[in-house]
Amino acid sequence: MTRTEPAAVAARPGRGRGIVWLVIGTALIGLLFAIDALAPSLYPVALPTRVQDGLTLALSVLIESLPFVVLGVVLSIVVQVWIPPGVIERWMPRRAWARRAVLSLLGMVVPVCECGNVPFARGLLLRGFTVPETLTFLMAAPIVNPIVIITTHQAFGFDDGILIARLLGGYAIANLIGWLYSRHPDPDALLTDRFADTRALRWAEGPALTGRGRRSLAQFVVELRAVLPALVIGSALAGAVQVLVPRDALLAIGSDPALSIVAMIVLAMVVSICSNVDAFFALSFASTFTPGSIVAFLLVGPLVDVKMLALLRTTFTTRVLVGLVVIVVVSAFAIGTVVNLIA
Repeated sequence: MTRTEPAAVAARPGRGRGIVWLVIGTALIGLLFAIDALAPSLYPVALPTRVQDGLTLALSVLIESLPFVVLGVVLSIVVQVWIPPGVIERWMPRRAWARRAVLSLLGMVVPVCECGNVPFARGLLLRGFTVPETLTFLMAAPIVNPIVIITTHQAFGFDDGILIARLLGGYAIANLIGWLYSRHPDPDALLTDRFADTRALRWAEGPALTGRGRRSLAQFVVELRAVLPALVIGSALAGAVQVLVPRDALLAIGSDPALSIVAMIVLAMVVSICSNVDAFFALSFASTFTPGSIVAFLLVGPLVDVKMLALLRTTFTTRVLVGLVVIVVVSAFAIGTVVNLIA
């Protein structure tokens, strides 16, 4: 028996479970289509308006996010399976702070929104990048990428410095987070046990266990199993919270320099809009809310909205998520306050 046979034997049950979950997922999708087709005849009574609104909002968030999640999974597989070892690392600076600074600009060449960044970041971790480096990429890429730059410019131009404040603020917050977590005595303890086990198994098997095609397919199933349930839960929470939070109360405090920032931070965490299009949503508040509050919305939403937090929980512990929320919210409030003073 060769040295790789035990690992291959141990991997078979995992692949079998992956196929089972794939079949179950396909059946559930078919069931949803069947319900959509048959529900009007089986249950003619209309749902309450707020329930309809919540379902519509949840589905819109899910449908908007799903293509980017799949794209992120594909890019993650490219990083893990198809790029030879050492190719990416060869271009990275040796100093830790410089590596984080470069990784925070990676979104300029991998323009995936926050949903797709999570599976891509998991690929970086599996490849051997450290937790602080990966967090730096995760926090910067949803803002510092060409699609977001273009859409934000289309919505606001250079008015009130909103575009510049968003880019510089996102870059600064990402590197602040990377630096703070680089001070942690055991960065690997920031990962969930399940992901840590996945990474250990990946390293134990090595890159030559199976062919690239089979590894790609297996990894595709593994990543979708990890992130899709979180995406569904996050979308449902976003839809539910949006119909429960009274927007009239948010609009009533839009002109106050401090309260408007707080209101828009809360709104950003609730509505869970993709960072590629959130500038156009924020534009509808520009006439009633302060420029600093708009900047805070554009900073907080892509980083720690409820959908993003659900996705991040597949990889990082709850304590990390709490820390990220605190750092991002405090930083966004400070940046928004400066913008209000200058604008």
